[in-house]
Amino acid sequence: MAQGDAVFAGSIPQLYDQKLGNLLFAPYAGDLAARLRSLAAERLLEVAAGTGIVTRQLAIDLPQAVEIVATDLNQPMLDYAASQPGLARVKWQPADAQALPFPSDSFDALVCQFGAMFFPDRVKAYREARRVLKPGGRLLFNVWDRLETSPVMAAAVEGLARRYPQQKSWFLERTPCGYHDPAVISADLKAAGFAAVRTSVVKLSGKLTTALDAAVGLCQGTPMRAEIEALDKDGMDAATQAAAEVIAARCGKGPTDTLLQAVIVETSR
Repeated sequence: MAQGDAVFAGSIPQLYDQKLGNLLFAPYAGDLAARLRSLAAERLLEVAAGTGIVTRQLAIDLPQAVEIVATDLNQPMLDYAASQPGLARVKWQPADAQALPFPSDSFDALVCQFGAMFFPDRVKAYREARRVLKPGGRLLFNVWDRLETSPVMAAAVEGLARRYPQQKSWFLERTPCGYHDPAVISADLKAAGFAAVRTSVVKLSGKLTTALDAAVGLCQGTPMRAEIEALDKDGMDAATQAAAEVIAARCGKGPTDTLLQAVIVETSR
């Protein structure tokens, strides 16, 4: 992962949530929350909560008796998440997934949406997850599949690659879609002490409002913003438009549904 791939600051949290929430993340938030509905009166930890898209779904779907603790390494993302309505029951705390500030055997379940790809040392993060889980506690997370399996993201990268052929790789392909091999993921989890690992590919659809909205979210609401600014200081609007044109050609101008594909990972201590 490149040095800037985990930086979500400035206007990024708001654009990330508003432009990409229903497009990319809300469908899988619903999927993860549904997999945790068996929780009754237990403690749940969310790591890499981002702008709280999964957190909001968990707060809706899970019984009030379930204690939800949501964490993220990026304080601007956590601040934005905590400011959203309907989340009074959630306890917010900044935390590094590789050094969780909780005692061992603290939680019945740990969930993470599209965050494992950002961990600099994934085995270390998984060891921490195992440490804070109670015996029998569940670890549930998802990662994006290969870039080409989610056309809207692939189209944005294609548009930028056409405009900036000198760029060897882009954030979306390098990090969010760069950790998708079930064999690699299973090996990392087993190295951290987990035994039985279950992976499944889940295809869902996101809501593409307009191609331009998607391009704004992806180009300006993710660390690709810094990549574009480094290449072309005054070219953000033109770069966003280049991405929007390919998104429109491949996915439609909107409003429409667009295919998404992710890998769901489940294991337990």
